[in-house]
Amino acid sequence: MVMDLNGDLGESYGRWQVAEEANLVASLTSVNLACGFHAGDPSALRGAIRLAATHRVAIGAHPSYPDLRGFGMVPMALPPAVVRDDVLYQLGALQALCHAEGEPLRHVKPHGALYHAVAEDAATAEAFAEAIAAFDAGLPVMVRAGSSAAEVMEEAGLRVLPEAFPDRAYLPDGTLVPRNRPGALLSDAHLVAERAVRLALDGVVTAVDGSDLRLAPVTLRLHGDATAMQISARHVRDALLAAGVRLRPASA
Repeated sequence: MVMDLNGDLGESYGRWQVAEEANLVASLTSVNLACGFHAGDPSALRGAIRLAATHRVAIGAHPSYPDLRGFGMVPMALPPAVVRDDVLYQLGALQALCHAEGEPLRHVKPHGALYHAVAEDAATAEAFAEAIAAFDAGLPVMVRAGSSAAEVMEEAGLRVLPEAFPDRAYLPDGTLVPRNRPGALLSDAHLVAERAVRLALDGVVTAVDGSDLRLAPVTLRLHGDATAMQISARHVRDALLAAGVRLRPASA
């Protein structure tokens, strides 16, 4: 059994620095780099690319809605053509920095509100797919396992990497409990590790009502918002290895 562990990187912006990133990346096999629309100034991104290269993790683009104030978490009713062009622009910017460091882009994953829009709105998903296909149709796309986005991406000729969240609570319909609700983010490192192992071995996670969801992910998203989450990420990695799961980038 093989599994990828992914997390976000490059989210410092100007005087706002995310110090936890250097500790989180050691537990990961893939990273999603901000592209400047929700976080990540050019110097921070170049530093994140170097950090990822040092740890030999796969680098992916993490494009967002144009929302620095809301960290890309605010839903936006943008026309599909605008979404397409915004995503294409962000891919090009990050690619330039990666090229300067001699590192390839290996995957794409939408961020925040755009991630949920891609999972739930066909027009947004199609616009996102169009941008990637125009940029590099060989780049695989991380989308929420069980969402309709997978079908849209495949119809566009893109490889899909279904993703699940061991440290997020799930609703019975397979969507995530909104972050503004209590219990949306799980902080018990042992519980998160148990969920990760079950997702890796069985492809199943338990929803908040006790029902089981079959998701069959190839990559697991780990959050790095605080020290507790970094500890959780290490627990997940150790638990997966102890269960005989091999860790490698899903884009490999």
